[in-house]
Amino acid sequence: MHNDNRPLSPHLFIYRPQLTAMLSIIHRGTGAALSGGALLLVIWLLALAASPEAYALTMELLGHWLGLLVLLGITWMGAYHFCNGIRHLVWDTGRCLELSAVYRGGWLVIVMSMILTGLLWGIAFAAMEGS
Repeated sequence: MHNDNRPLSPHLFIYRPQLTAMLSIIHRGTGAALSGGALLLVIWLLALAASPEAYALTMELLGHWLGLLVLLGITWMGAYHFCNGIRHLVWDTGRCLELSAVYRGGWLVIVMSMILTGLLWGIAFAAMEGS
């Protein structure tokens, strides 16, 4: 027998996504995805050690727009994971645990990760132009 009047169990389509939940999911995702970034670093180091040709090919691939997009994503993920890690360290001291402070800190993490990414890329491009 089916009863359409009974309440629904809570599930993802009932709840509105909250900033705190999204930031937690993104933090876990960026942590896992940064493993791929570490693998890319190992590939770059192996190419550097292998031969000038292997290094040139790797640099050509990373210099392509798609390679640059991947590197930009890795940079942002690292910046986000770093900034959110600092937020977690602050929480570990028992500070900023009020709901309003949690949301302020979440937005600060988002903004600072973007600023840090832009700053790092700006420094990198300035250094490349100078050489």
